[in-house]
Amino acid sequence: MTVTLADVAARAQVSPATVSRVLNGNYPVAASTRERVLKAVDELDYVLNGPASALAAATSDLVGILVNDIADPFFGIMAGAVQSEIGGPGGRAGGERLAVVCNTGGTPERELTYLTLLQRQRAAAVVLTGGAMEDAAHQAAVAAKLRKLTEAGTRVVLCGRPPAPQTGAIALTFDNRGGGRELTEHLIGLGHRRIGYIAGPEERTTTRHRLEGHRAALAAHGIEEDPRWAVHGRYDRQSGYEATLELLRRDPTLTAVVAANDTVALGACAALRDSGLRIPEDVSVAGFDDLPFSIDAVPALTTVRLPLADAGARAGRIAMGREEAPIGGIATVRGELMVRGSSGGPRV
Repeated sequence: MTVTLADVAARAQVSPATVSRVLNGNYPVAASTRERVLKAVDELDYVLNGPASALAAATSDLVGILVNDIADPFFGIMAGAVQSEIGGPGGRAGGERLAVVCNTGGTPERELTYLTLLQRQRAAAVVLTGGAMEDAAHQAAVAAKLRKLTEAGTRVVLCGRPPAPQTGAIALTFDNRGGGRELTEHLIGLGHRRIGYIAGPEERTTTRHRLEGHRAALAAHGIEEDPRWAVHGRYDRQSGYEATLELLRRDPTLTAVVAANDTVALGACAALRDSGLRIPEDVSVAGFDDLPFSIDAVPALTTVRLPLADAGARAGRIAMGREEAPIGGIATVRGELMVRGSSGGPRV
């Protein structure tokens, strides 16, 4: 037999209106009364009608987390950190919130589809992770979606993305330019002048910003970049492997390779070894992100550490209203250079 709101009220010895106030979380109720109602809900295994309740309230207990690829540790770490901060009591039903991880596969169509679905579900919060697409039409469409979400009461946080002005979204943006510049300056400081660069997909903001930092370091030290020294590819190991072979084909005299991220760097290391080259004695390698496996690579990767877990956790707290948004709605998260065994001075 279906348990009703009236059954819960009778068990808790309160009015149905009081039960509704506790479950919707939209009216102050004495702590003792609230505990009595929630105990009755548990004992009777009462199931709140989520869709109906969401229609009656501004938002639901749903939290959406958008990632490009959940199998990529970069996104998995942030998504897990966000989810760790949205659990616990505090939802409209007085209990756990439901986190939904939306895997876009890096496609603009899926990103817009998930934002639309979350809007229809009246999500309490939406956290978008990772870089944005460098396409004017898509950026305008995403901005329109974010604006509609925030206007409806959904908290939107961009974690690792550039700001989205006039949308109401809070941005925790990574300093990819600064990290890219510091990484290349480290290699230049070791004496490298012929540095290959394996960039990510051209349409991603993360790709452009990290490459801009790399080129800024070259320019600051009077090093003219050879067009042969940069190759674009996916953010995966196979791309790093293939791109490194291409760089060596173009210019066998390269003494260092900077990779778009640590996963790409692993592929670069494998290609160098298969080509009979030693790391770092013949060619130095550097990555980006400091993913968990970076320190266990042989040799351990020189990289830029982004505080992915900390940034994700902060995004989750802001999304839940448990931490104040940064002044102006934007905060820059800076990386830290981690110098390890994969980088050294060039052979003389």
